[in-house]
Amino acid sequence: MSTQDAMKTYNDLTNQNVERMNALGELNLKVAERMASRQMDVMSLFMEQGVRMMKLATEAKGYSELYKGQVDMAREMSEKLMAESKTTMAMAGEIRDDYRGWLDAAMADIKEGNSAVRNAVTA
Repeated sequence: MSTQDAMKTYNDLTNQNVERMNALGELNLKVAERMASRQMDVMSLFMEQGVRMMKLATEAKGYSELYKGQVDMAREMSEKLMAESKTTMAMAGEIRDDYRGWLDAAMADIKEGNSAVRNAVTA
């Protein structure tokens, strides 16, 4: 194999590596967007809870009504947060699978690249 062919092989491998890194960057961006969206959903729940608590505090007829309302809201919020946690855990599993897919593809490309380098060097 000529020097020109070897350089072409190395150039191709470099381009593949750049493509892999770009794919990883895109995957990271997608994950960050999904996580930020989930965080905004949870923050919306807390804001909504705060508004409801203020409304209850101003409209309650007495301490017992306020206390009962707070207990009900705490129970309801706990249930919502548990549902959000389950959704987030499911999303984390999907993200893990996305990263695993990227890694598997990258490893296959690397093995293929190793064979190309070996052939370029030994020829």
